[in-house]
Amino acid sequence: MKRILFVMLSAILLASCVAPETQQPAPVTPAKPEKKPEPSVGPSEKVPQPPKIQSIDWQGIVQPLVDQMINANGVEAGKLLLVDSVKNNTNSSLRTLKATDALMSAISNKQAFQVVPKSQVHVARQALGLSAEDSLGLRSKSIGLARYLNADYVLYSVVANNQGQRDLEMQLMLVKTGEILWSGRGDVN
Repeated sequence: MKRILFVMLSAILLASCVAPETQQPAPVTPAKPEKKPEPSVGPSEKVPQPPKIQSIDWQGIVQPLVDQMINANGVEAGKLLLVDSVKNNTNSSLRTLKATDALMSAISNKQAFQVVPKSQVHVARQALGLSAEDSLGLRSKSIGLARYLNADYVLYSVVANNQGQRDLEMQLMLVKTGEILWSGRGDVN
């Protein structure tokens, strides 16, 4: 019996010592993405055209108004001016940020006033809890912001519809009293 057991163990041991065959992995074929049929647009299903964005020459609109404002009676050169952001009181979408930038640029180029920098205006708006996108801009808010910044003048501007036409209306106000020193209007094409 010992012999049979010995022979069986030897056979098992020898069977396990057989050199393994080197196996190659099965070739991988790349999967092709499923092509979904594109929906066809019939002649009755026309894709609507997106609305065209109308570019407005804000620099051309504000320049003559700034010239009038600088030459207005009672306006002293060299004083600190807050240019409040242009408000949009129309039913259309306008890029009022570009209008405000054009206004600040035109005033800065004339060097008649010291313009409050945008960064200071932004910090002051945050301190007073006023949003930069405040569409309910009131003259009283503009004057309050100007007082906070110790400005002498504030320029309040709004784009409004007047008899089917858009106008940029600007008012230069004395911060101390709230008096309107100058008012002007220009067409927004």
